[in-house]
Amino acid sequence: MTSARDTNAMLHHYRDWVGRRREKKRKLTSRPWGKIRTSAASYYQRYVIEGLLQQKPLPPSKDGRHIPLRPGLARRKPLEDERTGRPYINNFIRSSRYTVWDFLPKQLFFQFSKLANFYFLVIGIMQMIPGLSTTGTYTTIGPLIFFVGFSIAKEGYDDYRRYQLDKQENRSSAWVLDPENDVKPNARIRRRAKSASKNAESTPVGVDNQMTELEEVATGSQNAEVEPWAEVEWQDLRVGDIIRLRRDDSVPADIALLHATGPNGMAYIETMALDGETNLKSKQACPLLAEECRTIAGMSSCEAEVVSEDPNLDLYNYEGRVTVNGKTMPLTLNQVVYRGSTLRNTAQAVGLVINTGEECKIRMNAHKNVHAKAPEMQYTVNRIVIMLVLFVVSLSIGLTIGYQIWRRRYERRAWYLRGASVPLKEILIGFIIVFNTLIPLSLYVSLEIIKLGQLYFLRDVEMYDPVTDTPMVANTSTILENLGQVSYVFSDKTGTLTENIMKFRKMSVAGTAWLHDRDLREAAKKRQRSASRGRAEKGDKGRKSFTLRRRAEVAPPVEPKPIDEDDSEPPRSIRQSTTSRPGSTVNPSMTHPELLNTDDLIRHIRNKPNTPFARKVRHFIICVALCHTCLPEVTDDGETKFQAASPDELALVEAARDLGYLLVDRPAQCIKLQSQDANGSTVTETYEVLDVVEFSSKRKRMSIIIRMPDGKVCIFIKGADSTVLPRLKQRQLAVQAASAVERRASLRKSMEQEKALRRLSLQSPTRNSMTGGRISATLDRRSSRIGDGRKSLTLTADFDTWLSRRENGEHSRRSVADEPDQYLRPSFTRARPSVDTTLSHDLYDNIIDESLLLNESAVFERCFQHVDDFASEGLRTLIYAYRYLGEDEYAKWKEVYQEATTSLVNRQEQIEEAAELIEQNFDLAGATAIEDKLQHGVPETIDNLHRANIKVWMLTGDKRETAINIAHSARICKPYSEVYIIDVTQHNLQEKVAATLIDVGRGMVPHSVVVIDGHTLSVVEQDESLKILFFDLVARVDSVICCRASPSQKATLVKSIRQIIPSAVTLAIGDGANDIAMIQASHVGIGISGREGLQAARISDYSIAQFRFLQRLLFVHGRWIYIRTGKYVLGTFWKEMIFYVLQAHFQQYNGFTGTSLFESTSLTVFNTVFTSLPVIIPGIFEKDLSAETLMAVPELYAFGQRNMGFNLRLYFGWMFMALSESVIIFYTIYFLYARSHFPVYTDLFPVGQLAFGVSVIFIDIKLFLMEMRHRSVICICGCLLSLLGWFLWNIILAVLYNNTPGPYRVHDGFIAGFGRSPWWWCITFLVLGALVVFELSVTALRRTIWPTDQDVMQEIEQVDGAVYLLKNGGMRPPGADAEHGPREKGPDGSVSATVMPWPDGSEGAGGFSWPWRGSRSGRDKRVARTSVPPSLMEELEREMTQGSGERAATKVPRVRISEDHSELWIQEADSGLAGGHMMQSPIELQSPKSGLFGKRDGK
Repeated sequence: MTSARDTNAMLHHYRDWVGRRREKKRKLTSRPWGKIRTSAASYYQRYVIEGLLQQKPLPPSKDGRHIPLRPGLARRKPLEDERTGRPYINNFIRSSRYTVWDFLPKQLFFQFSKLANFYFLVIGIMQMIPGLSTTGTYTTIGPLIFFVGFSIAKEGYDDYRRYQLDKQENRSSAWVLDPENDVKPNARIRRRAKSASKNAESTPVGVDNQMTELEEVATGSQNAEVEPWAEVEWQDLRVGDIIRLRRDDSVPADIALLHATGPNGMAYIETMALDGETNLKSKQACPLLAEECRTIAGMSSCEAEVVSEDPNLDLYNYEGRVTVNGKTMPLTLNQVVYRGSTLRNTAQAVGLVINTGEECKIRMNAHKNVHAKAPEMQYTVNRIVIMLVLFVVSLSIGLTIGYQIWRRRYERRAWYLRGASVPLKEILIGFIIVFNTLIPLSLYVSLEIIKLGQLYFLRDVEMYDPVTDTPMVANTSTILENLGQVSYVFSDKTGTLTENIMKFRKMSVAGTAWLHDRDLREAAKKRQRSASRGRAEKGDKGRKSFTLRRRAEVAPPVEPKPIDEDDSEPPRSIRQSTTSRPGSTVNPSMTHPELLNTDDLIRHIRNKPNTPFARKVRHFIICVALCHTCLPEVTDDGETKFQAASPDELALVEAARDLGYLLVDRPAQCIKLQSQDANGSTVTETYEVLDVVEFSSKRKRMSIIIRMPDGKVCIFIKGADSTVLPRLKQRQLAVQAASAVERRASLRKSMEQEKALRRLSLQSPTRNSMTGGRISATLDRRSSRIGDGRKSLTLTADFDTWLSRRENGEHSRRSVADEPDQYLRPSFTRARPSVDTTLSHDLYDNIIDESLLLNESAVFERCFQHVDDFASEGLRTLIYAYRYLGEDEYAKWKEVYQEATTSLVNRQEQIEEAAELIEQNFDLAGATAIEDKLQHGVPETIDNLHRANIKVWMLTGDKRETAINIAHSARICKPYSEVYIIDVTQHNLQEKVAATLIDVGRGMVPHSVVVIDGHTLSVVEQDESLKILFFDLVARVDSVICCRASPSQKATLVKSIRQIIPSAVTLAIGDGANDIAMIQASHVGIGISGREGLQAARISDYSIAQFRFLQRLLFVHGRWIYIRTGKYVLGTFWKEMIFYVLQAHFQQYNGFTGTSLFESTSLTVFNTVFTSLPVIIPGIFEKDLSAETLMAVPELYAFGQRNMGFNLRLYFGWMFMALSESVIIFYTIYFLYARSHFPVYTDLFPVGQLAFGVSVIFIDIKLFLMEMRHRSVICICGCLLSLLGWFLWNIILAVLYNNTPGPYRVHDGFIAGFGRSPWWWCITFLVLGALVVFELSVTALRRTIWPTDQDVMQEIEQVDGAVYLLKNGGMRPPGADAEHGPREKGPDGSVSATVMPWPDGSEGAGGFSWPWRGSRSGRDKRVARTSVPPSLMEELEREMTQGSGERAATKVPRVRISEDHSELWIQEADSGLAGGHMMQSPIELQSPKSGLFGKRDGK
């Protein structure tokens, strides 16, 4: 517990730091340089931004924008904005980064911000000055213009595609009221006329079936004289237009609602794409407007004006007013609909446009002034370019000094140079121009070619979604390498993590818990049928029989029938099939019992309809079927669909239908339910709806008062347990039971935290390469049971049982079967053995205790325990309760409620106060658990992201409770996570943040999560010291959940992390318009083509169809691209250094005159013809590790996070090798060939070509064969092509060159001269051999002394079957242990078994062996299988299944018991790899941080 003293000390420390920073900033600005910067910024703002670009800040209007309600006025003359004196901006939106006017200036600035391009621009200008260049005039500036133009064109094409997507939205159709026919439809509108006409014919009828004049208007009429509505494009809408929306239409601009055809004038609006909330919001026109705007004539005749606030960012507040015929009323958020919303469950709605285009709320929240994104690797390249520039200048100065020395010693004595002099500056500049190619001109252009190839291979079939037919799409290639360096993932919730599909999953009634899994069983049956058909088509009967046998051993399938098929079928008490059972996504290793499902429940109450239990269940189902606001809708095929305000309500109504109570109709103030009586005949009952107190985020509950068919009045309530529990009749008893459950949950959580901390402490010392994310740390944390009757080694269930006994004072050691109450708790029990079906009818007598209903304390405790278990699985829970009312009590309350609903002052507050009077003394009915269906693979993906040392934040506009539930389901929150809720309304904000920071900083919390809402975040941003304190906290925690966040706040969080942790690469992923801002603010933006539309997908850098594809995009392609790009840059600089430094070595032998060692034509094509393929092909095709390895071991992703593939240390290492190898090349050739005493050609051209050829061949050998691991046919062909090209080039030169005098005798030199000299070829192979030996020696020394994880995994991949083990979490390949050999009992009672061969036919009595020699041990690491006496086997098994996990790991650290309990696997030697305890093969440790292959085969 953090003390107040520590908290105050922390706050004092941060306030002092903020004060010092302010003082430092003040001093900096008061200095001359600070004053110059301040003045320059002021002049830039005044003369450039405001003067030249005319981007002046708009002053606020006097009292808002005044918009008259006059049909057609805005179409005749656009309304003027009083702030600018010009018309309001149009409805055109632009999410592309450039316009026609600013594209070229911005791109020129962006391209020349790459220092290499700027360097060549300077060199090119110097080269064009006459008399300075010895290599030509346009040899630098010409290619530079081409290369930069190519990059600009590619960037322009990428942005043009974004413009095309914007154009689709801007040209969408909308209908405006145009009584005077001022709108002239363009050609695109005419082409859409026919389709609009057809859509009009299929428009659904209004709910109230009372058609107004507004609804009767034909939308597709071809007679313009009688058509008051005109079709226009979205971009042509204006402020003041009156627009009409139909069901499922998107809202094109911010509007004030004038009229809607829903019940009581309601319009149901979906704002999921705006704020992430899944519930529909009910909007209602202002009463003054609703009365006048029911018809077009009414709108034309009334004198109305809407006064709206100036455009701003706030999505959750709105201020305005409306005046109609002299009467004024406020205009609130409930009467305004924002762009980005969608009209749902409402036939038609009409609204007045109040904001358009970039002034709409959603666009105001978008990230403005979007800059072109640059890869993080570019900053390192810029630093290298700076160093190379300094190196070139230093080298030029050194050679110039050398020339001066040579001049004094030799030149003055040379009679033929008398009187000749060259100015010193020309010598220096000449050398700079000669060596400018040390920085390759084609660096960025070849990189663009490589990225185009990388972009092509991103089209991975593994990232294709066949359901939506959506592939992965890359909108840019500029930042591809950032995909391999991500440290933070900022994710939206709705549509990104979830599918926004709610499913009723579990329920608790009368102290019993039931599973509703009909949809899962039907899906499982379909999969089994398709799998059976697939197996039948294969025809491999032997293999099929083995597969079926193994599946039967692991999980014998049971196919339950629906209730309708056979009512007499005995109930199945124990469900053994795991395929149709939803496991906990929060903690997959947690053991749960197989709950009875609701089909069994319905069957039971049909068999025994008059028991108290059956009556209690029926009453609970009626509660679920009545307490909602859903509307039934019968489709053309006779199927009943439901229109609900939220997915939760839809799931509950559908569950009530599955449980036997179907909502068939909901006329005015009535609900009709259809059910079956005891005889099986259909009965329809009518329930009168007296009053409804709707759900709100403040109340967290909903109530409905019903007159039952028997005339009694009953109030039903549903809501969160925290709100319903204090309103129960036996509230004191309920609070005690809930406290006991909470106490047990808290102890269980503390136990989990202690276990997690112990696992962390068991981690062996880390190497530098694995700090914070090493491979030995939980390479597979998954745990599963193999076999049906096998004990689980997970200790949570045992601990829960012990804890429950201790709470109840029971210390006797009883079996689980002796505790009937434990069977119904998922976390308390284990699977029971199967029960004989002849006894199945009596089974419920043992499970359902009718007398338990008389013990309210027991019912409360079980219900709340079920709720706690449901919530721990990430399910959304609701408590149901009811109370029967007397007629007098209801009548008195009705008067109070009627007065509240008709009040014009504080209506909502009075309604809530009236509801408090009636919502008391309830009887508990039961609880429901709804699954907010996650996208497939989300929990596993987030687990793997955590393993890859990537922090996952969830930023959503949804409610806090919903966000936390989803965080648990998606495993953003662990079962042992400490969740810190930062809420300005509940705490002293500074003290709470400081106390949390101290707790997290102590390192005693294994996994910490901070939860903050948008309002609290806005308060944090206003206080500088609090802001620094808060962002210091969130940088330390494992995850952050930000709820009720606006789009601009999402972007602010992303930008803050970028500022606080500059080295971190951020990735934002979302699918809605509310995610655009954070996608643009992050280093990498990922859009999901999801349910909220394509807004995010089209503006993002890359788009995928499912969240689970993110791990393949990052772990596989991100790492590969990072490796490829890093090797390309290093290889490019290396080959330039090794080649051009030969010129520097040669200068001392030519008098420092700048004479080139190489013939000029060959020198010109060195980069393009001879050495382009050795860097381009690895940059496109290199794969250091296989995809299976990278997916199985996410910890390997840390390679890019820590810049281990490209950094200054690696660069200096490569440059050291280049300089060393250039020394070997030059001086070996010079002393063994140039100064040879043999009769050979030793003039300049043969010597230069020898050095040239050795360099080209060695560059090919190193980059193609020594550095490239993935050697494909393309690699070999590229190598051969490059080598053959060099020799072919020599032949071409020898033929084409004329026999003219000069320093380079090229004609027939290779064919008839030095090419025929054996010594020339001998020296070539000798130098190449020396270079290869030197390179291999250094590599071997490095891999022996400083091995990396990459080296280790490459060695592992060479082992047969190792990749399969990595991929499948430690399970052996199919057939490896399929059939056991003959078993024999030894004299001591031990059991022997034969080691079965691996797929390649190899067999080894020692099990699996990795012959890797690490730095700590030279022995082979081997895992052996042996036989063990049964007594020892039982003792070991008992030891492993009792006590805490750490105790078991300590006593039996390297032991695994086989599936049939007859074999023991023991590790013979410590299997540390590369100096670290990284790998225990299939050995299973209790601590997940100790083994590489996880927990597939048990412990």
